[in-house]
Amino acid sequence: MYAVAYQRPKSFYGVFERKPGDHHTTHYCPGCGHGNIHKYIAEAIDDLGIQDRTIFISPVGCSVFAYYYFDVGNIQAAHGRAAAVATAVKRARPESIVISYQGDGDLAAIGGNEVLHAANRGENITVIFVNNALYGMTGGQMAPTTLLGQKTTTTPRGRDVLNEGYPLRVCELLATLAGPVYIERVALFDTRSRMKARRAIRKALQAQMEGKGFSLVEVLSPCPTGWGLQPDAACEWIKEQMLPVFPLGVFKDETATRPSRTLTKTHVPVTEIPALLGLREPDIFGRVTPPDVAACYRNPRIKIAGFGGQGVLFLGTILAECGMYQGYHVSWLPSYGPEMRGGTAHCHVTLSQEPIGSPLISHPTVLMAMNRPSLDRFEAEVVSGGLLLYNATLIDRAPVRRDLEVMAVPASEIADRLGEARAANMVMLGAYLGRTRLLTPDLVERVLEKNTKKSSLLEVNRAALRAGIEWAAAGQCTEPITSWVVDNW
Repeated sequence: MYAVAYQRPKSFYGVFERKPGDHHTTHYCPGCGHGNIHKYIAEAIDDLGIQDRTIFISPVGCSVFAYYYFDVGNIQAAHGRAAAVATAVKRARPESIVISYQGDGDLAAIGGNEVLHAANRGENITVIFVNNALYGMTGGQMAPTTLLGQKTTTTPRGRDVLNEGYPLRVCELLATLAGPVYIERVALFDTRSRMKARRAIRKALQAQMEGKGFSLVEVLSPCPTGWGLQPDAACEWIKEQMLPVFPLGVFKDETATRPSRTLTKTHVPVTEIPALLGLREPDIFGRVTPPDVAACYRNPRIKIAGFGGQGVLFLGTILAECGMYQGYHVSWLPSYGPEMRGGTAHCHVTLSQEPIGSPLISHPTVLMAMNRPSLDRFEAEVVSGGLLLYNATLIDRAPVRRDLEVMAVPASEIADRLGEARAANMVMLGAYLGRTRLLTPDLVERVLEKNTKKSSLLEVNRAALRAGIEWAAAGQCTEPITSWVVDNW
């Protein structure tokens, strides 16, 4: 007989399938404090029984990939905007437990205004503020919390009070406001300090559950990579250098005396929203009933990938907008490298007859690969029985999967024949529609006209779309060009 004394929290994924590479380890550096903080949050979620109603907001920074790990609702916010997004989520879903998870470069710099006003309003959210005294993700630049004399990539001689000012003490600042109910600063440098951090995070979440208002826990966290130290030395650095500037303790706690408040959600029918916003749907579109689509092609989760300049994001935009006008629920999520043109780019597009839970697609039912690296990277993710379209002009290998429906589309070759290499994306779109009949070509043309500025490029895009549909009907479908193509064109 034995009993399990320790196991991974249930609010963590058992396997990190969303993470590239090793699915059993996190992306954080050895000795980084994010792992500890994640653990304390996940344990609190489990113990408080709030997994099914927790929504985690992570902005740009080392925590940007928190959705790899937390099996809860996840929303990624723009840099510094997590507190603002958390406010919107809490107002829309007051029954939810909303956690805004932010670093010091994010919260104290670009996000300072958002967190200040969220705290001042007493928004019933929980903010976890990770302070490692620099921008850890982007190269170790100076942050508002960088210590005087501390050397970073942007203060190579050390932070100077006459040039960069003083370190910003967020807890002390927010504690002067009437809105917050609980503010505490903790640290991660030994067992005792970590247990205090664990208790503070639980208390902050409990305050939100009881409707008490805004709570913030600041965590002094080691960053061995950014500081150029070994993990044990980084913990000592917190004690010796950070504590004198950022003293630990509770700066405000009114959880025992603050009355609970209840936010009520006002439901506005979707059909009334355009009128409330003063919007009018363009007359040229009008909702149309989705065509009769084979069961295997319905409700697709599409990943479109290539390099910057191939129109990957534009292709996704056209698909999503057409789907919206055709009456589907739609989502479009872009992802691209910092170099954009010439770099990698892909996007996630979902068209569904049911509401969409998340725009992120880990296992697409459709993959459109415009270049070899995209096929190499994403082929394994496609669900068994899914549809794979690849640009056979540029990709010099066939897919290795034998459980997929494959279309080797000579997209770039067809586009070159039309005189515009950039139209390969529209050839790919045409091939997909020619096979699935998911959208009506007439609607696609009108959306293209709406989104294409140059008339010459519009004509090429139209021709490429038609060429893709005709290629699919003649070369890939089990039936020849049918009346569907003729009638719709």
